[in-house]
Amino acid sequence: MTLPPGSVIGIVGGGQLGRMIALAAARLGYRCHILAPEPDSPAAQVTSLATVASYDDDAALERFAAAVDVVTMEFENLPVEALAALARARPVRPAPAVLAICQDRREEKAFLGRIGVPIAPYVTVESARSLDHALAELGRPALLKTARLGYDGKGQVRIDAGMGLDDARAAAAATPCILEGLVDFEREISVITARGQDGAKASYVPVENRHRDQILVQTIAPAPIAADLADQAQALAERIAAALDLVGLLAVEMFVTRDRRLLVNELAPRPHNSGHWTIDACAVSQFEQLVRAVCGLPLGDAARFADAVMDNLLGTEVERWPAILAEPGARLHLYGKGAIRPGRKLGHVTRVSRMG
Repeated sequence: MTLPPGSVIGIVGGGQLGRMIALAAARLGYRCHILAPEPDSPAAQVTSLATVASYDDDAALERFAAAVDVVTMEFENLPVEALAALARARPVRPAPAVLAICQDRREEKAFLGRIGVPIAPYVTVESARSLDHALAELGRPALLKTARLGYDGKGQVRIDAGMGLDDARAAAAATPCILEGLVDFEREISVITARGQDGAKASYVPVENRHRDQILVQTIAPAPIAADLADQAQALAERIAAALDLVGLLAVEMFVTRDRRLLVNELAPRPHNSGHWTIDACAVSQFEQLVRAVCGLPLGDAARFADAVMDNLLGTEVERWPAILAEPGARLHLYGKGAIRPGRKLGHVTRVSRMG
């Protein structure tokens, strides 16, 4: 089903990803309606249509569904029941079943294992006692991750010899987790792939991601890896998207090991921080690809016309905006957020260069 320009895309979530989706949609003649609990969310600042309500407000969900033609989302930590309720009234892309897999690390790891995708060794941890058994199986160092609601390093505890065990036991006693064996990797990369309603696919070049305190601070496009590894990474991402029967966008985070293997780390069925560079270095950005996919339009060319480095502006780094604006060639994107807090993503800057 193709939705013509003038149709309304419902976006669940009001953060910066929703803001950039709405901006891309407007360029193609679509309107966006934001559903978010915040009254002045970054996404709602760029459209006149917004429903301010919690994600489990049944009456608000009903009003929202009646006001839109298709629904997508800008982050995955949403009540699946709310998305399922919306799906009874309007197409939801990606489907709630995809969210159910990607928002729970246990489900995600099990799904990847079923389809034969290489991943780091892991054990499901349901209690403090099972953590001890998991550590005996995997050894140390290891990383304990909460099964749900973890992002930007939240909900993670590293366990080394004599360190982190008390915090990990407390986390395991409070909520289901997984324990991962620590991977000796050369670099972290990600691939963003789009998949249309007809199964068409378009993938962006793999990029390298650099983190500080487990928060993404810089993305380098393209990743400095061999061409055969880049091809393998794109093929892996496309295979996962097809297995999910995804309509929309999928970001696949991977480790490149020192012996040149790829291990999939996490999935995000939405636009991703590591794809922001596509706004300035590709004819069709990741945000426009999502709009195209959910509206039934032909996917765009994902090829880049420039190399790029994207730096996140975290916390007080956003106060450098005047200097960035004065820098020749720098492309500044600010998200309209108010409070400055350490580690909070308040904007990004992309610098492009001639393709190498």
